[in-house]
Amino acid sequence: MMLGKFSTLVPLKGQQQVRGMATLKAISIRLKSVKNIQKITQSMKMVSAAKYTRAERELRQARPYGEGAKVFYEKAEVGPVGDVPQKLVVAITSDRGLCGAVHTQVSRTIKQELSEDPENTKIVCVGDKSRAILQRIYGKNIIFVANEVGRKPPTFLDAAKLANSILTSGYDFSSGRIVYNRFKSVVSYTTSDLPLFSLKAIEAAPKLNVYDSLDSEVLQSYMEFSLASLLFYAMKEGACSEQSSRMTAMDNASKNAAEMIDKLTLTFNRTRQAVITRELIEIISGAAALD
Repeated sequence: MMLGKFSTLVPLKGQQQVRGMATLKAISIRLKSVKNIQKITQSMKMVSAAKYTRAERELRQARPYGEGAKVFYEKAEVGPVGDVPQKLVVAITSDRGLCGAVHTQVSRTIKQELSEDPENTKIVCVGDKSRAILQRIYGKNIIFVANEVGRKPPTFLDAAKLANSILTSGYDFSSGRIVYNRFKSVVSYTTSDLPLFSLKAIEAAPKLNVYDSLDSEVLQSYMEFSLASLLFYAMKEGACSEQSSRMTAMDNASKNAAEMIDKLTLTFNRTRQAVITRELIEIISGAAALD
């Protein structure tokens, strides 16, 4: 009779022990994985904090470029020309992610504009993130994509090269806008836009016709410089917004990882305690059955 009781306890003990050890191993693996992820997010947060400090300092120096060109268009009352104006939209993003909804907001704004007039609107994507989102539906509207954006802080030379690529792309636009993220604070930014106009639109501005000394060469030079200035300003704003958003995102990810580590540690300790308690009960029951 005692042999029968003992024989029924052996398989039960083996099954419970294997299942408990397997659960502990799975929790331990997951706990180790979350700790490694937390180390990565904390490192990325510190890197983004250093880059954000530099980006904010350089943004203060770049803002006069964009503000000056924008005020010129407003004071001169430059507007689109033609019955059906050809539009150009420049999406300022980058090649890197893990920064919240920075790139998504820019692409969503451009999608809304393209849905209204897709036939007369073309896109220039600055960064792979905007290209990846917009090419799914509006791939035919993309003229070209500027890659290798976000690895280093943008410079005026980068903006000048981008402006030259736009002007030599073969697309004759009369007006357009640059869609970018305007930096407000460490935890906030807003999606904004800057105006773009062609040489014909600038020449047709009513308040510029009063100046006889403004010939086509002067206007051409200023149009090229103002385009580069606006792009440089927008890229600086976008870079600062991206770094601040990435810093915030990595900080939140580190906090979430810490909470998950606490929960997994508690679950691991409870599971281990349950396994030990169950094994002690089985040992005591087996010893009592043998007596």
